[in-house]
Amino acid sequence: MTDNRQSLSDLGAALQEQRETQQEGADASAEAYLAGNIEEPVQRAPLRAQEIDKQGRAYATGRRKDAVARVWLKPGSGKITINGRDQEIYFARPTLRLVINQVFGITEREGQYDVVCTVKGGGLSGQAGAVKHGISQAITKYEPVLRAPVKAAGFLTRDSRVVERKKYGRAKARRSFQFSKR
Repeated sequence: MTDNRQSLSDLGAALQEQRETQQEGADASAEAYLAGNIEEPVQRAPLRAQEIDKQGRAYATGRRKDAVARVWLKPGSGKITINGRDQEIYFARPTLRLVINQVFGITEREGQYDVVCTVKGGGLSGQAGAVKHGISQAITKYEPVLRAPVKAAGFLTRDSRVVERKKYGRAKARRSFQFSKR
């Protein structure tokens, strides 16, 4: 009986000593961190695998409003082809071409990739947004290291705003018919 009490007290003393040494180590590391001697450990997600087809291209789908873009990206001279036409012809407005090339500006990859895409639905502005979304997805599949800057810029997020449907008893989605007193 006394042996059991003795061993329990020895075990309790050993546990208390272990807790004190752990606390001292934690206090020392916290003081070093606050003093700026060591950096905070950064939790990083593992890199995703590169997704390339047999022709060496990365494929992705981009969407914006009613437009859907299928995008193939491969290393090249920076030529962008949309529905079989050059980007200067398809997107005549410079602002739309600027939207498409934003991804390459953020990732510092201007003129390094050729883009071939087909886009359907919506208007030109929605199609440009869909192509940008598709290029963003494809470049992160080709170079997984670039996912962080592209995601920080918000290009991987699909802009889910779409036109609201028309309701019955209304002129448009929310507008009432014109009121006539007489």
